Amino acid sequence: MAARGVVGIFFLSAVPLVCLELRRGIPDIVYLLKEEEEKNEKRQKLVRKKQQEAQGEKASRYIENVLKPHREMKLRKLEERFYQMTGEAWKLSSGHKLGGDEGTSQTSFETSNREAAKSQNLPKPLTEFPSPAVQPTCKEIPDLPEEPSQTAEEVVTVALRCPSGNVLRRRFLKSCSSQVLLDWMMRIGYHTSLYSLSTSFPRRPLAVEGGQSLEDVGITVDTVLILEEKEQTN
Repeated sequence: MAARGVVGIFFLSAVPLVCLELRRGIPDIVYLLKEEEEKNEKRQKLVRKKQQEAQGEKASRYIENVLKPHREMKLRKLEERFYQMTGEAWKLSSGHKLGGDEGTSQTSFETSNREAAKSQNLPKPLTEFPSPAVQPTCKEIPDLPEEPSQTAEEVVTVALRCPSGNVLRRRFLKSCSSQVLLDWMMRIGYHTSLYSLSTSFPRRPLAVEGGQSLEDVGITVDTVLILEEKEQTN
C-alpha cells in the first residue's frame, strides 16, 4: 500500500516535467513540419516550371519545323497555281500599263538597240548612221490593230516582259495575225533583228509567221511572252 502511494507521488511529480518538455518540443516539431511542407511546395513549383518550359519549347519547335514550312509551302503553291491560271507569272515585277510605258520605252529603245548591236557586232542604229536595214523608220512600222474591250469575245491579253524589267500588256483578238506581236515589238522600240520572243512556261522560242493567227501559234489564253536579246552568231 505504501509502495503504491510512493509510485503515485513519483508519477504526479513527474507530470509537470513531462508537460514542460512537451511544450518545448511542440514548436520544434511544428517548425520542422512547416519547413518540410515549404520544401515540398518549392519542389512541386520547380517541377511544374520545368514541365511548362519543356512543353513551350516543344510547341515552338513544332511551329517552326512543321506548321510554318507547311503554311509557307501551301501559300507558295496557291500563288503558283493562281499565276499559272491567269498567265501572269511576272505580276510581282514592276510592271506598268502600256499607255504609261510607251513614252519611256520610246526614249530608251535607242540605248537598248545600241547595246545589243554592239554586243553582236551589228551596224549602228539610225541615230548614229543612216541604216534602214537596222533601224526602221516610222513609215516601216505598221499600225497596231485597235485594242478590243475586255468584254469582247475571243480576246487574249498578252504580257510582254522587256529586257529593262518593264512589263507591257495589251489585248488582241485571237484571230489577229501573229505578225502583230513583231509589230508591237517595233512600236515600243525593240527591233526584230536584235530581239526575239519566247514563251515563259515552258521556255521556248515563239514561232511567229505572218500567215498564222495568234490562236494558230498557241496563244489561246492570257499569256506572258519574254522579249530577249538574240544570241550572237558568227
